[in-house]
Amino acid sequence: MDPSSSSPPFRPGLEGVPATQSAICDIDGQQGLLTYRGYDVDELADRSSFLETAYLLIWGDLPTASQLASFQHEVQMHRRVSFRIRDMMKCFPATGHPMDALQSSAASLGLFYSRRALDNPEYIFEAVVRLIAKIPTMVAAFQLIRKGQDPIQPRDDLSYAANFLYMITEREPDPLAARIFDACLILHAEHSLNASTFSARVTASTLTDPYAVVASAVGTLAGPLHGGANEDVLAMLETIGNADRVEAWLDQAIAEKQKIMGFGHREYKVKDPRAVILQRLAEDLFDRFGHDPLYDLARQLEDAAAVRLGPKGIYPNVDFYSGLVYRKLGIPRDLFTPIFAIARTAGWLAHWKEQLGANRIYRPTQIYTGTSDLSWVPLEAR
Repeated sequence: MDPSSSSPPFRPGLEGVPATQSAICDIDGQQGLLTYRGYDVDELADRSSFLETAYLLIWGDLPTASQLASFQHEVQMHRRVSFRIRDMMKCFPATGHPMDALQSSAASLGLFYSRRALDNPEYIFEAVVRLIAKIPTMVAAFQLIRKGQDPIQPRDDLSYAANFLYMITEREPDPLAARIFDACLILHAEHSLNASTFSARVTASTLTDPYAVVASAVGTLAGPLHGGANEDVLAMLETIGNADRVEAWLDQAIAEKQKIMGFGHREYKVKDPRAVILQRLAEDLFDRFGHDPLYDLARQLEDAAAVRLGPKGIYPNVDFYSGLVYRKLGIPRDLFTPIFAIARTAGWLAHWKEQLGANRIYRPTQIYTGTSDLSWVPLEAR
């Protein structure tokens, strides 16, 4: 009897296999609903702030006024990074991708702060604060370093979102731009057990320090099948070029079975609720700062795709409009995925903390497909 016949069915990529129990995030892909700790993401993006949402994700409840003020203050006070980390980043090649720089920099924080006191609430709080505070600073620092400039120091008088935009653009942002960017961070803060979050939980299950947990998640997010699709959306729209080519381009792409960037999602069979909000944010930006003709192409492509792909449950996902928002904010294209990491650090840390609460090291099984019963062959006989 084949010993594998009694094994559980093999599902590539663990698709649909429950790997943990979590109270952090819930997705209803049929209705297009996304909630963080029971709160609709639309309401959070409209009424909350990123730091308040991060607190909610990590500690499970919306903070009181004093708790939020204390958390915001601690994050403000820990935004700066050691000159040794900045000096290390100056040794990185200017042509290197910002995600590789971020992964290395995030991991280096463990050299300074790792004690692995995972049963100490004070250590956990300090680690959360340091990572949420310093990840944006490191992204912004590499952006200027690779241009041959010294990094700009964070400003304690600016909000979380405004400070990041200030550090990469070297000017204080318009309040509307800062508010819209803050909402973008909320939308990207968490999304259940995606690849990078699973990576974070696997790493956390070994009881290593949270800096290694975040570094492993950044490395996973850097892969083109997970992060970076919003960059590809802009490239796709630029390739289409003008409104007259939209339908012909789409028909050809479908006929050739090309991937339509920014469309389709493993969870959603309707339009991604985050895409709905990002489209609204994009229009708010255009009303204030001027229109982007690529947005018209995006709208036209969405309409054409609704007819051709909608019946298959393929609609715009979070990446379809986010690149247009970041482009209007003046953010370089290869920083789009590092910004994803800035936001998702909150979700990764929420899952890290939850994993610690009922930890068991991840050790899935495998189905062996190799050969058996081979005999050793001496080197001279091979």
